[in-house]
Amino acid sequence: MDQIRAYSSWLEDRIVEAARAALNAGQTTVSLDYKVIQQTWSVNRAGLSYVETDVPVLVCRRSNGTAAAVIFGYGSHPVAAGDRSLFDGDYPAGACNYIENRSDAFALFLIGPAGDQNPAGSPPSWALRDQWGDSLGSAVLSAAQSAGRALTGPINTKYQQVNLPLEISTTAGNLAALRNAYAARLPNPSGFPAYYVRHAQMMMARIDSGNVATSVPSPFQVWTIGGGTPLRMAFVGGEMVSGYAAYFRSRYGGSAGIWIGGYANESCCYIPSNEYFSPYMTAGSYEGGWDTDAPGIAGGSMTVYGHIAHFRAGTNGVESTLINALTAMLG
Repeated sequence: MDQIRAYSSWLEDRIVEAARAALNAGQTTVSLDYKVIQQTWSVNRAGLSYVETDVPVLVCRRSNGTAAAVIFGYGSHPVAAGDRSLFDGDYPAGACNYIENRSDAFALFLIGPAGDQNPAGSPPSWALRDQWGDSLGSAVLSAAQSAGRALTGPINTKYQQVNLPLEISTTAGNLAALRNAYAARLPNPSGFPAYYVRHAQMMMARIDSGNVATSVPSPFQVWTIGGGTPLRMAFVGGEMVSGYAAYFRSRYGGSAGIWIGGYANESCCYIPSNEYFSPYMTAGSYEGGWDTDAPGIAGGSMTVYGHIAHFRAGTNGVESTLINALTAMLG
């Protein structure tokens, strides 16, 4: 824990330093243009029909038309290399390196709605990471050679914190039942990973101390860049699943009209859609945060993120909360 705190403090300082350096650096006038290309190596790991293919490409160009910066994205977990003991940027870092090593442009990757998307190929390996990084970087660099749709401004931004509701009641009787359910996990009769036991211990301590959250706060941010056809950029905190992208693209001009993703400002949880609580998920749902041994308490991803319950489903649950809040921000 001391190492985590020390690293977190060091990282916070480096982020502040980078922001200060950027604000104090000399400014260069650029033009903006936008296009969407395709990659087809993301797969829906939960078996749903949504598969991400969009690669949004926003280019900042110097007065001579060359790219000064290329901002791009893709909806797939950066896990092509598999589980590793060292920090590694996986395919996004590979794609950025590919672009920067072959041009005078700075490259920035923004991950899309990757909550239920993984890179194709098995087994994961360094070679697979390099393959997809080069594939993505090459496609983006090629796309940046010619201008896309001009975005002339202005740039308008919105930000708010949205509370995503958990499926939990704080009545004394229910909290006692939750505590018993977590206590039943301590001997680990279902053979879950060891972190399930640690999570159960922490949740029991929260119940005992009265520190029980009923929602998870998530940062929501929207940028609108004007032009003949404006571009909306809508990003939320947390690992958004791809069904949300399909929903918003269908209502805001498709891929050309909206760039949507997760993991922005904070990664606080997975953000599942109602499908992750449906009868289709008969074995539980990692992204949905529940398991069949005790569907009323946290499981799957919610044990990793340290929440006490999974999200609420249905008409007043996490899906409707996200859609309503983001729709209001998009206008």
